[in-house]
Amino acid sequence: MATLRFSAIQELFSRQPKEVVLPSNKVTDYYAENVFTKETMRKYLSKDAFKAVKKAMESQTSIDLDISDSIAEGMKTWAVEKGATHYTHWFQPLTDGTAEKHDGFIDYSEGNSENVIQNFSGSLLVQQEPDASSFPNGGIRQTFEARGYTAWDVSSPCFIVGTTLCIPTVFVSYTGEALDYKTPLLKALQAVDKAAVDVCHYFDKNVSKVVPSLGVEQEYFLVDEALYMARPDLVLTGRTLMGHSSAKDQQLDDHYFGSIPTRVYKFMIELELEAHKLGIPMKTRHNEVAPNQFEAAPIYEEVNLANDHNQLFMDLVKRVAATHKFRVLLHEKPFAGINGSGKHNNWSIITDTGVNLFSPGKNAKSNLQFLTFVVNTIATVYKNQDLLRASILTGSNSHRLGANEAPPAILSVFTGTQVANTIQRLIETAGEDLSTAGKTSLQHGIGRLPEILLDNTDRNRTSPFAFTGNRFEFRAVGSKSNSAAAMTALNAALALQLKEFKADVDAAIKSGLKKDEAIITVLRKVATESKSIVFNGDGYSDAWVDEAAKRGLTNVTSVPASLENYLGEQAKKVLVFGGIMSEKELEARVEIEMEKYVMLLQIEGRVLGDLAVNHIIPTGVKYLTSLINNVKGLADIFEGEELAKLSKGRKELIIEISEHIDAIKDKVAQLRHVRGEANKIENETQKAYEYDKKVKPFMDDIRFHIDELELIVDDEEWPLPKYRELLFFR
Repeated sequence: MATLRFSAIQELFSRQPKEVVLPSNKVTDYYAENVFTKETMRKYLSKDAFKAVKKAMESQTSIDLDISDSIAEGMKTWAVEKGATHYTHWFQPLTDGTAEKHDGFIDYSEGNSENVIQNFSGSLLVQQEPDASSFPNGGIRQTFEARGYTAWDVSSPCFIVGTTLCIPTVFVSYTGEALDYKTPLLKALQAVDKAAVDVCHYFDKNVSKVVPSLGVEQEYFLVDEALYMARPDLVLTGRTLMGHSSAKDQQLDDHYFGSIPTRVYKFMIELELEAHKLGIPMKTRHNEVAPNQFEAAPIYEEVNLANDHNQLFMDLVKRVAATHKFRVLLHEKPFAGINGSGKHNNWSIITDTGVNLFSPGKNAKSNLQFLTFVVNTIATVYKNQDLLRASILTGSNSHRLGANEAPPAILSVFTGTQVANTIQRLIETAGEDLSTAGKTSLQHGIGRLPEILLDNTDRNRTSPFAFTGNRFEFRAVGSKSNSAAAMTALNAALALQLKEFKADVDAAIKSGLKKDEAIITVLRKVATESKSIVFNGDGYSDAWVDEAAKRGLTNVTSVPASLENYLGEQAKKVLVFGGIMSEKELEARVEIEMEKYVMLLQIEGRVLGDLAVNHIIPTGVKYLTSLINNVKGLADIFEGEELAKLSKGRKELIIEISEHIDAIKDKVAQLRHVRGEANKIENETQKAYEYDKKVKPFMDDIRFHIDELELIVDDEEWPLPKYRELLFFR
C-alpha cells in the first residue's frame, strides 16, 4: 500500500501549468479597476460628496455624517455594477492576518418585509460593531464584553474582492483602546509628519507636509498542495518541524534569479494581474536564493496604504496559489538549514514639495538637509534598538534572525563608505571654531561637503537597517508579520528624535549661534553619541557579535526578553508619551505577544508530539521489525563466524534505530510534562519564559532523533514528504 507521501508525489505527475489570459497587454487598461479611486469617485459621487472625501483623504479630517449617506450610495452603486453583493469592514486585528465580516446589501424597504431592496447607508459605511471579545486584546476586554468598533480609514481606498466591497478600517474597543495595527500606525505617521515638517522649515519654509513612504519586498515559498497536505506540520504550523536536509539545496545558488519555472511563472502572471486590479503596484518578481523560494515587490507608496496593500497581497497570494495547486509558505523559516523569508521594508520620507529627505543633494544646503535626516535616523536606531527589535522579533521570525542568511538580532545601520566618511568628518571637527562659517557653506565645520551621489555605495544584505541610496531598508522584518508593528515603532521613534533635535537646535540659536552653525553643532553631537550603531561590515560574522558587545550594542535573541523591552523607559517615551498608545494599550500588546508566543510553541509541541508518536515511531518500529526478521532469517541459514559477519551491520542498525525510537518516545513524554507544568502558570510573561527555556529545547531534541531516523529507514516506508521533494518538486 502506497504511503500518503508517495500518493502525493504521484499526483504531481498530472500537474500542468494553468493558462492565464490577460485582459490586455497594457496594465493601465485594468489597473485599479476594482478600487474606488478618486477618478471613480468623480463619476459616482456628487460634487459635494467627492469634495468631502477628497478633503478627508488629504487633510486627515473626518467626514460629516450628513454627507456620508450620499457617499455610501455612490459607493454601493459602483460596487453593485462591479458584481458586489456584500460589504465588509476590513481590519487588522492583533493576529497574523486580516479580518472581515460580510453583510449583504439586502434590506427591507422602509420596514416593509414584502419589499426587498439593496441598501447601504452612510452609518454602515463609516462605522460597524464587530465582536471584540474573541480577538486578542491583552485583557482590555472581558469575554462577556463583546462590543468593539470599526471605523472607516478614508486615507485607504475601498476595493472589491470577489463579490464583496471591502472598506479599510481601524478597530477599537468599546472604551476606545486600539485593538489593531492600523490605529497606532496612523498616529505614528501623524507624529513624524509634524516633527519632520518643523525640521524641514530650517531649510524650506514651503514644506507643509511630510509623508513617509514604503515599498515592501515580500519573500515566500511555494509547495505543491499534494505534498503540503501530506505534511501536517506545514498545514498546522506553517513550517516543517522535522526533516533532514536535502543532499542538494541552495549550495550552488543556481535558483537565485534563475529562469522562473513554467508553472510558477503562470501563477505569477495571475498574481500580478489580480494585484494590479486591486491597485497594488507590483513591479518585481524573481526566484530567491532557496529552492522554491520567490519574491515579489511593489513600487513604493505612502506607508499606511503600502501596509494595507501588503496585508491584502499576503491574502491574495494564497488564494491565487490555490488555483494553481500550490500552497504558499509565509513562515520566516519553513525549512531548517536553508534561507528563510523576510519582508524588506524600504522606507523613506518625502515632502509635499517633492523632496525625498533621504536623497543626497547637489549643493551644500540640500546636503545639509540630507545629512540632518540621515544622522537623526541613525540616532533613532541607536536609541531605540531594543524597541525596534521588539517590533520584529516574533516567535516565527526568531528562527530566521541571525541564522546566517538574515540580519542578526543585533541592530546596526549600514551607511556605505561615502556617507560614513562624511559623518566621520563631521564628528572629527569637534572643537573647531564655526563662527566664521559661511551660510551653509560648511567650510570650517566639516570641510566642504562633497556631492553625495545616489546609490554611491554597495548594498549590504547582512545589515538589518541599511541605507541604500535614497531610502533605508529595514531588512529584519519577518515575512508573515504585519509591517505596521515595525513602521509604528520606527516612525514614532524618529518623530521623538526630530523633536529633540529641533529643541537642541533652537536652544543653540537662542544662545547666539547662526542657524546653520547651530544645526551642524547639534548634528555633530548626535552623530558622536550614536556612531557605535554604524557598521558597514559582515553582519553574519562571529567577529561582529564580539565587536557589537564591545560597542555596547544589545543582542537579545529570546522572544520574551525582547518583548519586555516594549515596557522599557525609552519605549514608553516613544509610544506612550509620544501619544501613539496609552500605557494600558502598550501593556496589553505585550501580553498579547507573550500569549501568541506561548500558543505558537503549544501548537508546535502538540503537532510534533502527535507526528512523532503516530507517524514516525510506527514507521521506525516497522522497519526495525523487518531488520529483526532479516537477522532471524540469516540465523536459519548461517551460524558461527559467518552469521556474525553477515548480521553485524544489521544488528548495529537495529540498536541505532531502537535508541532513536526510545529517545523520541521518552522526550515526547517529557515535552508533554514540561508543557503541562508551564500551562499551570497564569502570568503570560512568566509562562512565555518557561516555554522559551524548557519546552522549546525538547522540540529540538525530538527533531534531531527523527531526522536521524529519516536517514536510516527505508525510503519507501518514510511517511512524510522529504525536503528534496518539498523544495524541488514543482
